[in-house]
This record gives sequence, C-alpha cells and structure tokens, in this order.
Amino acid sequence: MNISEFAKLAGVSKSAVSRYFNDGYLGQDKREKIEAAIEKTGYSPSLSARSVRTRVTKLVGVILPKLSSESCARVTEGISAVLSEYGYELLLVTTSNNNHKEIESLELFRQNRVDGVILLSTVFTDLHKAVLAKMRVPVILVGQKLKGFNCVCHDDYGAAKSLTCLMLAKGATRPAYIGVDPEDKAAGEARRKGFESAVAEVGLELRKEFTEIAEFNIDSGYEKARRLLSGKVRPDCIFCATDSIAAGAMLYCRESGINIPNDIMIAAVGDSKIGKIAAVPITTAHLHYKTAGSEAAKMLLAAIKEPTIIPRMLQLDYYIIERESTGKTETV
Repeated sequence: MNISEFAKLAGVSKSAVSRYFNDGYLGQDKREKIEAAIEKTGYSPSLSARSVRTRVTKLVGVILPKLSSESCARVTEGISAVLSEYGYELLLVTTSNNNHKEIESLELFRQNRVDGVILLSTVFTDLHKAVLAKMRVPVILVGQKLKGFNCVCHDDYGAAKSLTCLMLAKGATRPAYIGVDPEDKAAGEARRKGFESAVAEVGLELRKEFTEIAEFNIDSGYEKARRLLSGKVRPDCIFCATDSIAAGAMLYCRESGINIPNDIMIAAVGDSKIGKIAAVPITTAHLHYKTAGSEAAKMLLAAIKEPTIIPRMLQLDYYIIERESTGKTETV
C-alpha cells in the first residue's frame, strides 16, 4: 500500500499523512483518522521514502573486525544500548581484519545513506584517511586515535606497563613479549611501548629473541610461545598483547610441562571469558569495551545533532585483575 492509497482509506490528504509520520502539526481529528487507519492496515511508510524527505534514516553503520571477537561484541552491545533508545537501527559489517574490506565498507556507507558510522579499526592507511575525509556523515572511531576525528580509545600503554611491572615486581628477570602488528597503533604499538617502558625502568635488557609478533588468535599464540621457549635460555615471564594469544601460549606451556606461574608468569590485556576459564586463570587488564561502545554512540548522536561540533578524543581507564598465571597474591 502506498501513501496515496493509505490517505484515501484514512479519508485525509497525502500531506496530512506525511505530517503525521514526520511529527508535523496535525489537527486532532485527522490524527485520529490516521491512527484508526494504521490500526486497521498496519501501514508504515518506507524508510527510503521518509529519508528522502527528512534526510534522516535512523540507520547507523557499524564496521567491525569480526563478530566472533568478545571485545567487538561488548563494544557493539554498548553502541546498541544507547542508539536503540533513540530509535536507531544498526547495520553491521564485518571485515575479518581486512583493510580493503574496511575501505569497501566505508565506501558502501558513504554512498548509501546512513546517519553516521562507527568504525572499529586496527590500522589506518592513507587510503582509510582519504575515504574518511570524504564521508558526508559523522564517523566515530573506537579503539584507535586519529587526529581530526571523534575517537574513543583505551589506555593500552598504561595497561601493558602495569601488567609487566607486576610480573617484574614478583621477581621476573627475563621478560618476553608476544605482540601484534606494530602498525596497529593501540594493541600493537602502544602495548609494546608500555612493556618496553616497564622493562627499561628496572634496568633490564630486552633480548631480541624474546620478542614475537602474533595474529589475534590462540593458534598463533601457541606457535609464538613455542619459538620463545625452545631456546637455550627461556624467559621467566611473557606479556601477551591479548588474552587469546596468552591462552595459546599457556596451552603450549601445559603440553611442554612448563609450570605456570612457577616456571614462567603470563599476563595479557582484555579480561575475556577465555582468560577466566583457562586451566590457569590469566592475570589481565580489564578494558571498558562496552563503555567504549556507549560513549561512541553518545558522541555520534551529538555529532548528528550538531555536525560542526569540534572532534574530541576520549581515553578510558583500565584496571588490573590479578589471577593465578602470575601467582595470585593470597588475601589474609
């Protein structure tokens, strides 16, 4: 049923129907006629037709590295909780950590009307920046910093440094690192710098062979731990960029008869479920992923309301959860 047919059935003009669905002024008698017709037919104007007139779609594009990621799921939950209160629907696109798919997704949302975009990215290339500069709607970045854009990020440096300091304070003298792509300014670069800062502060030298770069998964953590722990000299603590990498490292240790935490301590960032249920629960840094999502949604709503608002960067704090993988301190 189109608007003309509905208006005829309701006994009002098309303009009256339009004003009703776009919250315009309408006399009570016409409003009652339209509501009675809606009750009878279930009529609702198409979203595309409404967006042409109002330039508002009530749709927000969300670009995620992957749906299977617990951190991404928590961010999305935070986004949805805020935007749903204001009648927005989410269009989710997953990219499998593929830069080209991120660019394609941005182009998709640039060419098809949404009211805004929230992007969870790992690496910003020049092509990313070029496409972002052409976006006609507000874009909020989550997990990374990029000058000129609204960003919600975490204290990755501080979290990594605190976890490494904890293990060094417990007596570790041969620290090792399993990180991720250094082009990832948050999980890769900032967490590595935090680790290195903690090591430097106690006057220890970081062995070149005690550094590995992994993918964001358990299998890669397992393989990198095998490389670290197969030499003549073993590290006595490992900081891992993510809980999933740490879980893989711990699996290798268990299969190789390496005791955690007596032979080696392990800590990571993320506070994921896998870290809680591991054979030896993982000491970790809790990052406020759900809060990041809700804050990003609030930023987006503000930018939609006032497009000329000055971009800002919000950095969220963290807290350390000490568990058995570093020899959890017993409470008296």
